[in-house]
Amino acid sequence: MEFPVIKETEEEQQINFFFEDIIFTLPDEDSLAGWLIGAAETEGRSISELNYIFCSDEHLRKINVEFLDHDYYTDVITFPYDSHHIHGDVFISHDRVRENAAAAGVTFGRELSRVMVHGLLHLAGYDDKSSDDKIKMTDREDFHLNSCTFC
Repeated sequence: MEFPVIKETEEEQQINFFFEDIIFTLPDEDSLAGWLIGAAETEGRSISELNYIFCSDEHLRKINVEFLDHDYYTDVITFPYDSHHIHGDVFISHDRVRENAAAAGVTFGRELSRVMVHGLLHLAGYDDKSSDDKIKMTDREDFHLNSCTFC
């Protein structure tokens, strides 16, 4: 019996989806993961581990208060664990994404994809603190959304 040869130079790119305190069915996880891997590669980064945790407004607000000392609602919070690879947790408020989609006049799926790639871009080194940084971040979000065939 021969064992398969595993190339040690290949990195396994792992994307996981979790649901904290909500019931929600994520459409086509495989296509979504493939699109996110492609976005990371376009940014010149590889994914070692990327966890998306979907939750309620209240759950994400508690995280915002506890870890960032911000007492307000937000759509996404990203926690990076490695500056060389994309490795981190992206918490997303299902409630906030739904409200933002309605306000922007886009589908829930489109807004969810925007927020997901936004978190990935943070882990790839983009920031959105200054107005110039926000413009760059939005340009990259739009670029990746335009390559998404199911968003």
